[in-house]
Formats: sequence, structure tokens, C-alpha cells
Amino acid sequence: MQLLDGTVTPDGYAVNTSQPPYQPSGIMPAADGNPDLANPAKTPIPPQTAKTIGDTLSAKSVSWAWYSGGWNQAVQDGRQSPEAKRTIIYSRHADSPNFQAHHQPLNYFANFAPGTAARAQHLKDGDEFLKAIDSGTLPQVSFYKPPGRLTQHPAYTDIQSGDLHIADLLEHLKKSPQWGKMAVIVTYDENGGYWDHVPPPSGPGWGDRWGPGTRIPTIVVSPYAKRAFVDHTPADTTSILKFISKRFELEPLPGVRPKMGDLTSAFDFSR
Repeated sequence: MQLLDGTVTPDGYAVNTSQPPYQPSGIMPAADGNPDLANPAKTPIPPQTAKTIGDTLSAKSVSWAWYSGGWNQAVQDGRQSPEAKRTIIYSRHADSPNFQAHHQPLNYFANFAPGTAARAQHLKDGDEFLKAIDSGTLPQVSFYKPPGRLTQHPAYTDIQSGDLHIADLLEHLKKSPQWGKMAVIVTYDENGGYWDHVPPPSGPGWGDRWGPGTRIPTIVVSPYAKRAFVDHTPADTTSILKFISKRFELEPLPGVRPKMGDLTSAFDFSR
């Protein structure tokens, strides 16, 4: 059963599939409106001003980028008028990347609005990710989100195509000139653990009203990764932010759960 309970809680939290205020967005531009914006009458999430990991990295002059499969196509597609047929965002057509606009976290933030220098510098297409891997020009921190058709998400894609995509990327990364000092973290959102027999931790410091939820797969691939090792330290997706923040001595971000690990227990940096 699907519960259609809206996108904002009574006390103002954004939930469910809430669309970004900037294109590409699942909400088209308004007729005769700014083509870079989602139609404000359709209630996208307002531009956010909270500090992001991108902001803290930039504050320390750490190079970084968010790479997204299909980004350039989706930006062009999202700027079409409401009357135009959109073929990239959410399209099930075989030639479409099935771009998921609500999977692009930085596109919700005013610091990365269309026209800003930060957007041009840090929000990039997935094709640029592969080129940077092969040429050895990846920034110090890279985030990568595959296009929708390769995310292994239920209902609109499959497991095998996503596995093949991840395997191909890892092969490129291992051959990269930068591989010797690289740490790769592969993880998912809600996939895996639907019928998990292990309940998530609870109580102060472990989570908030949203979680943690069921367990999800996370794989560390690195010359520094512990071999034949399963890390049982409790972690969640904010642990990746803790790992990056610790590595580069960044300002801690609010919302990172205090008792969650920082993933360092999965590495052996003595090698």
C-alpha cells in the first residue's frame, strides 16, 4: 500500500520525493517563468541555506566535485517549457538515463543555484568523472551518482546493469594514476535489508526521528582497506561525511549522528 501523505510534515520537515527548486527538477519551469527554476507554484523545496559538506570542503580549499550521470542532458531537458516533451528526467525510454532530479542534494541549496560560480565549478556530468579517473585529475573528494537506469533502484531499473556499471567504474579507478592514494566507498540508500533480522540501534546519539533504518550494503575499495574484513562498527550515510571531515580537518556538520562510526576502522593506514 502506498501512503500519499505529502512532502512536508506538519512541523516543517521535507519528506518523501520532494523536488529541488532549481532545474533539473521533477517540476517544470513556470510558463513564461525563469527556465532555471522549478515552478514555485508547484511547491518545490525552497532554496536551502544550511551548510553542506561542499561548503566545508571549499572553506579549507579542498578540491571536490559532485558528478552525476546524465546531468548535462537533464539540465537542458529541465529548462524546456512546460509544453515541451521531457525525454530525460524520469523517462522510461531506452535511450534515456532516467535522471532522478531528487537524487541531487546540492541542487537544493542556494550556494549552488544556477549562475553561481560554485555550481559551475563543482556540479558536473558523469562523463567528466570517467575522464578525470582515466587522466588522473580527480579532485581530492569526488561524489558520484549514477543515472537512474543504473542505480539498481526497484521499479525502474535492474540489479545486473547497476552491478556491471559499478564493476566497470572500479576497474577504471584501479587503473587510475591516482589509485595508490585512493579510498572508494560504494553505498546505497534504502536497498538491501528489507527483512533485516537485526534491529537498528536506538536511543540518544544513535539517530533522530528518521532513523537509522534497516541496514544497507557498503563496500570499501582501497589499497588501504583491510583485507577479508567485515567491519561491525555501527555506521550510516553520515559516517561518510565524518570520514571526509576527519581526513581534511573540516568543520563538523550538524545532523551527523554522534555515536556512528567514521569508517576509519575499515582501513589500515600503516601500509
